[in-house]
Amino acid sequence: MGAVTYPDASVIEFIHKYMIPLRVRFDAQPLSTDFNVKWTPTIITLDADGKEHHRTVGFLAPEELIPSLLLGIAKSHFDFNRFSEALLSLEKLLTDYPESDSAAEAIYLQGVSRYKNTHDPKALKEAYEKLQAEYPSSEWTKRAYPYRLL
Repeated sequence: MGAVTYPDASVIEFIHKYMIPLRVRFDAQPLSTDFNVKWTPTIITLDADGKEHHRTVGFLAPEELIPSLLLGIAKSHFDFNRFSEALLSLEKLLTDYPESDSAAEAIYLQGVSRYKNTHDPKALKEAYEKLQAEYPSSEWTKRAYPYRLL
């Protein structure tokens, strides 16, 4: 990723705007053990306290890295019950990167965040319907399958 993804202008801009990057070798102790890094690249989205919220392992092209990072940001907000902020990150991901590999999970998390924010189960059913229409074979469609009954 050092030759293709990290030098990309959009990746540089995104990381400088939204992240605090730290590059650690897979064998750097104690961090590689503390964060269970076994292979590079491993990208972990942490909160201010160092708690993990999202992880990717392996090469990602620029058009996949940014949506993965947005998903990590959204998951961090979600885990802190900041559903409105999570929804903003998910909306950006789905608007700017609708074809990314992160999109199906983002739709799922969007439905769950909307439900948690409003307690309206309609959001869960809508997420399932969108997943079924756009990503019928996705694991996230399968996970949302029970929501079709709402």
